[in-house]
Amino acid sequence: MALLSRPARLRAASVDDTRMSVMEHLEALRRALIISIVAWVVVTAVAFFFSGQVFQFLVERSGLHQVYFTAPTDPFTLKLKVSLYLGIVIASPIIFQHAWWFVSPGLHIHEKRLILPLILATTLFFLMGVGFALFALPLIIRVLFGFEFPGLAPLITAGELLSFILGIVLAFGIVFELPVVLYTLGILRIISSRWLWKHRAYWLIALGLIANIMTPGADPFTPLIA
Repeated sequence: MALLSRPARLRAASVDDTRMSVMEHLEALRRALIISIVAWVVVTAVAFFFSGQVFQFLVERSGLHQVYFTAPTDPFTLKLKVSLYLGIVIASPIIFQHAWWFVSPGLHIHEKRLILPLILATTLFFLMGVGFALFALPLIIRVLFGFEFPGLAPLITAGELLSFILGIVLAFGIVFELPVVLYTLGILRIISSRWLWKHRAYWLIALGLIANIMTPGADPFTPLIA
């Protein structure tokens, strides 16, 4: 009986060993936040030196020939803003890695084996969303300019254009994470394909609302593209 009960005790001990106290969870969260913020700050500092070339690429990608700034501090603010967003994109693998490692103690053993694939998938889908946003940017600009009245000429400031482009880029990057989110919720048995199909009407409405909230522009076509 002692031999038969030993594996059960070992299993119970292994489960207890993986449990974390509240203070340990807070310490893990603090460590993940510090590493992610440090990575973001370092990449942002490096990106500041070539942010001008990135901004020029974004302007050319939008198809606009010239943009304007209205305040003496705008050039520095634009470089800083581009650097901050570049820091998020380039440091995203480190941020996603530590986010998943923070979640991993709450998973079962067979679920923890998926952590590395989920880190890679989260990073890949986010970068795919960023790339698709840059690819679709000329089409989005043309659709928006299609509502232009005769006799009007665009006078677009650099700050407005940059906010619009970076909003589009982040929105696409986040939306492209939807397959990873759904797969993770399915693995955790929170949702299922049958549940998604049964509540498909609510999902369509929710996706429409999210697209309108996250996507810049007041027209009805840009959220549909997103």
